[in-house]
Amino acid sequence: MDHDSTSHVLREVRAAARAANAPMVLAVSGGLDSMALLHAMAGVARSRVALVATFDHGSGAAAAAAASHVAAAASALGLPVVMGHARGEPTGGDGREAEWRHARYAFLRSVARPLGARIVTAHTRDDQVETVLMRVLRGSGARGLAGLYARSDVLRPLLGVRRAELEQFARDRRISWMTDPTNASRAFLRNRVRLDLLPALRRVDPRLDEALLDLARRAALWREDVDQFVAERIRPRLDAGGCLTVPVGELSGLDADSLHVVWGALAARLGLALDRRGTQRLAAFTMRQPQSGTMPLSAGWYMEARRGVYILGKRAEGQLAPAELPATGTLRWGAFQFRVDDGGTAGSDEPWRAALEISSPAVVRTWQPGDRLERSGPQDARRVKRYLSDAGVRGLDRVGWPVVVEGGGNVVWIPGVRRADAATERSGRPVRHYICERITR
Repeated sequence: MDHDSTSHVLREVRAAARAANAPMVLAVSGGLDSMALLHAMAGVARSRVALVATFDHGSGAAAAAAASHVAAAASALGLPVVMGHARGEPTGGDGREAEWRHARYAFLRSVARPLGARIVTAHTRDDQVETVLMRVLRGSGARGLAGLYARSDVLRPLLGVRRAELEQFARDRRISWMTDPTNASRAFLRNRVRLDLLPALRRVDPRLDEALLDLARRAALWREDVDQFVAERIRPRLDAGGCLTVPVGELSGLDADSLHVVWGALAARLGLALDRRGTQRLAAFTMRQPQSGTMPLSAGWYMEARRGVYILGKRAEGQLAPAELPATGTLRWGAFQFRVDDGGTAGSDEPWRAALEISSPAVVRTWQPGDRLERSGPQDARRVKRYLSDAGVRGLDRVGWPVVVEGGGNVVWIPGVRRADAATERSGRPVRHYICERITR
């Protein structure tokens, strides 16, 4: 007859497999918790397991050995396995832990997505206690205090199981696991919390774990209520570019505290976890009710006000590389297309057209602070930024707007805005005519 720990583990795993309503990708590191998950799933829901996924963080021989251990165990159980590998050199301390987590989940999602599968992890009750305490220490709001209880596309069947129960389950089933040597390193906050802080606090208050878990449950319920309010009242939508758009009118009348809460929920829809400063900045921006303008956030995220909506999104990594305009045909450069207009003209009032000297190569690039357009009519060289502002090019449009420079590096054309004299019709020099079009589809 199974021990109580075995019955509990198998019951929780079986219930999660039934509720998944999809194939499952098991995230297995080789440690105690995940190896127990692997064997439990193989025992009660083998047919539902699409893949066992393990990730080598590249931290040394122990990490490589753990990944190999998982591969061997999964194969012995008759389950397919795939292994991922970290790339690049991680930073140290807690930053390294965050990088590992980000890389690991990126790998897991990349293998689960084509299978239409749910990711399943071995997080335990102990993990939740540690997570909530760490977020208390960091001053998290209610959204963050929900911890692993927050609604997620990741399944965590062992979240109600103590680590000690899993160890008993593994010993009863003679399951072997690998011990990660970094688990003893106090360079990581979680280890300091697990090894030092929690034991000290438990001696003072034996009910600490239950208090933290109760806090997390109440925070999770509050979080669900807020998310429902946002879905029904604010009605945000994702545009084709993956940005979240929110009608300005739906936020009117909300005070600063309410906006602080609402923006946290809106950002979470994009997978963006805002800190307190971030939500306060978004609330303050919204309270000003700007007609236009962009506010940068961290890691390339931004919020823009434009034509009656707020847009929350993330800039694509990198910047478009400079490109030489072609002698024939067309060039697609980001959201703009340049084409040679054989036999065309460049009238004085046509800023989308230019006549450029054939003898001097012309290059399109993103404008930079400090750029000046060469003399244009009565106007001496003037900052490109001023021309863009006068033309109503603002926000993210301004960030990626192109300029055309000639061989000497001088800006001679701001497509759609202004040309320098050097890019207009002038007798006595061979020119090539270009038309620039903005592609909006």
